[in-house]
Amino acid sequence: MSAESSDPGHGHSPAAWTAVVIMLIGVIAGTIAFWFEQPWIVVACGVVVVIGPIVGAIMAKAGYGVNGPKYQPKGH
Repeated sequence: MSAESSDPGHGHSPAAWTAVVIMLIGVIAGTIAFWFEQPWIVVACGVVVVIGPIVGAIMAKAGYGVNGPKYQPKGH
């Protein structure tokens, strides 16, 4: 392998983390609502899950994605 890598960063960016956290909250809340038989909350949480990637895409276009100017990679 070469020393240079075209590794996109595996989504370690504020945009990716925000999208995943929003979707995770939607899934957890929706699961709890399903368990308590609250269909309107389940549907609302489904909408939240769909909004997650949209927010991530908006943040990536605003510069918080892996290759964005506002992203600062962390050393491992």
